[in-house]
Amino acid sequence: MLTPLGRGTLAGCVILYAAGFALGYPEPVVLATGGVLALAAALVWTAPRARLEVHREVTPLKVPRGEAAVAVLHVRNLGRRSLSGLRAQDRIGTAEHTVDLPRLPRNAARTVSYPLPTGVRGEIPVGPLLLVRADPFGLTRRIRRYGQTATLLVRPRTVALPVPPSGKAHHLEGPTSDNAPSGTVTFHTLREYVVGDDLRHVHWKSSARTGTLMVRQLIDASLPTTTVVLDTRDLTELAVDAAASAAVAAARSGFPVRVLTGDGPLAETKTDPELLLDRLALVGSGTSGVGEAMRLARGGSLVVITGDSVETARAAGARRRFDRIICVYIGTGPLSAPGVTVVPIADLAALPLAWGRR
Repeated sequence: MLTPLGRGTLAGCVILYAAGFALGYPEPVVLATGGVLALAAALVWTAPRARLEVHREVTPLKVPRGEAAVAVLHVRNLGRRSLSGLRAQDRIGTAEHTVDLPRLPRNAARTVSYPLPTGVRGEIPVGPLLLVRADPFGLTRRIRRYGQTATLLVRPRTVALPVPPSGKAHHLEGPTSDNAPSGTVTFHTLREYVVGDDLRHVHWKSSARTGTLMVRQLIDASLPTTTVVLDTRDLTELAVDAAASAAVAAARSGFPVRVLTGDGPLAETKTDPELLLDRLALVGSGTSGVGEAMRLARGGSLVVITGDSVETARAAGARRRFDRIICVYIGTGPLSAPGVTVVPIADLAALPLAWGRR
């Protein structure tokens, strides 16, 4: 296909031919003939269909915000002729990245890599990948699409933190509600089977009596839960990073974790920090405070991340429902709330020291 320069050259040739024949001058006709020959040579250059093996991979697919991620492009020439003038165009988010490929002799392979942006948390689509072959004059080009769109997930940054102590052992004889973390230790109740349940937990006598497949619900009774409540109003990356650090610290130590926002539950897991990071990678600004979220939870440790001093004071009202309450305050002002451990931070690097000091 003709490029904008090629279309302009073709239009100029037509005008020169018309002017040369109308005015009787040979010079415009000679110039137009030269343009037509250049277009013909360009079409011959790009007309053959190149036989290429193309593969692009994104590594890693999940990365903390600010750390390196690259796209690696592998191209092999399977044809009988050498190829030159190849250019790869890869869409990254809303921008387009262009890479000029070196000359490819027959049966030769080339590998090029280019960095991907990781400064913004969230999902970044990478692709589709287009391979463009153009003539040396840029008059014509041939475009082919290769592969599928990949997705780079930019997660929050985290720092290592100790697990907040709960101070009590809970539910030694079983949970007091259906919100207890599921597990494999203590029998809690019978419930109907759902797809994915372990068939070894089926209670056959109850199933025969009720005519419905029933399974035993087991819980890890003695593990206190860490509840992380993130204030998403005027959301900052520092707040998300602090929430991720607190939640991942508990999950990696094998404690149940639930993450809530003012707009509802975000994630709940027993030992899977990857799930927490994936969900927090996509969290956005909300409109509700964290008061309702704090009222929905109870037991274990409560970690509130907020930049609102009013929410810090409100956390003190929940101290009877939790063994320990920590408020990570995104700011530097001195705050105090009865029964609440306040951890003020101005950047993520200050969190481990402030957390340990409290």
